[in-house]
Order: sequence, then C-alpha cells, then structure tokens
Amino acid sequence: MKYLVIGGVRSGKSAHGQILAQNLADAEAREVVYLATAQALDKGMQERIEKHQNSRPEHWLLVEEGFDLASVLLAPENQNKVILIECMTLWLTNLICLEDDIAFDKHKSAFLEAIHTSKAKLVCITSEVGAGIMPMNSMARRFGDEAGLLNQELARLSEQVELVCAGLPLKLK
Repeated sequence: MKYLVIGGVRSGKSAHGQILAQNLADAEAREVVYLATAQALDKGMQERIEKHQNSRPEHWLLVEEGFDLASVLLAPENQNKVILIECMTLWLTNLICLEDDIAFDKHKSAFLEAIHTSKAKLVCITSEVGAGIMPMNSMARRFGDEAGLLNQELARLSEQVELVCAGLPLKLK
C-alpha cells in the first residue's frame, strides 16, 4: 500500500504521517524506516530537523538520503518495512538545486519506478505549495510547477491520500 499525506507548512502533516506509519507497522509487525530528505544548510533548517528528530520514536530506523530515494525503496532489507519519506518537497528542492536537468529527471524517474517495484509500505509526506502566491523568480516557479506535478503523480499512485489542515486529516482518496 502507498499513502500520501499532503498539507501546508505546520499543518500537522508530519505528525499525522508518523501516526499512520506506526499504525501500519503495528498492524503487520513491521519496522519503520524514516527516510529523511532534508539537508541542514542553515541554522533554521537544522532547528527544523532537530524538531523532527525529537518527534519520532527512537526505535525507528533512520536513513538520510537527499537524492537517491529509489535505492532506499528498492534495498532488499527494506522490502518488508514501512518507509516514511519526510518530505517530498524538500527532496525536490535538493534536485532542483543541483541545476542539472538530466540528474533531476534520472532521480525522479527512478523514484517513481521504485514506487511500483518496492514491496514496502510507503508513506510519503509532501507540502501543498500551490494554494499561495507564486514568487516571480524562475527557480520558485519551477519548484511550484514540479511540486504540483509530483504531488499529482504521487496521488495517482497512492491507494490513500489525506490532506491535513490545522492538524485535522481529510481523506481525499
């Protein structure tokens, strides 16, 4: 099963995704792999990362990977686990900042293919970025476009999609 949890900044999507992942793990006696995509490039991001580190159970396995998500999804040791990816839009930021369209397409295509192939239960956390004003610089526009397209693709591939707003999940699919 593939799950998508989408919401705005500080919407409660991460907390909801963590509960969902733990419930899936408990129901089938699986371990949870927390796949962190963020890079601590400044103090503010480091503080956000620390907050997420403190919010998740210590017994969860941690994998930090900012680019090659497919390799984690396809790793033999992860096939019978619940993989929680936090978060898809930070991963997109990492790829866009490479400023290499070939690498971007390679990583994105490999990830989407791995979703089909992996036997792991997958919970993807992503940000809804299309509901606000889009900045006028080209990188911000590209990010908004890519995030919208990725979120649509993930929703299509997921059996369950939930929008979280003010800490409340709303089932979309």
